[in-house]
Amino acid sequence: MKYVVLTKLTDKGAKTIREDPERIKEVNAELETVGVKVLHQYAVLGEYDFVNIVEADSDIVIARAMLDLNARGSIRTITMSAVPIDEFIENLKM
Repeated sequence: MKYVVLTKLTDKGAKTIREDPERIKEVNAELETVGVKVLHQYAVLGEYDFVNIVEADSDIVIARAMLDLNARGSIRTITMSAVPIDEFIENLKM
């Protein structure tokens, strides 16, 4: 299953990234160990700092991973399930 994760840095997270920008990729590698693969990642301007497209086997896997990340206090996330458009269209025809 694919998900869109909107990420906002806290003050603590911004300080960490400023001091060690490679930390972003380290977190991506940590996510892989718990079953979440980062497919695409973008730094963005505006209300959020990053937009991530990720893949996980289930809602439980992504929920647990995001809870663990948020508990660190360096980010806040919003996670949305993403349905590929062709799959969406096919299901509308049923």
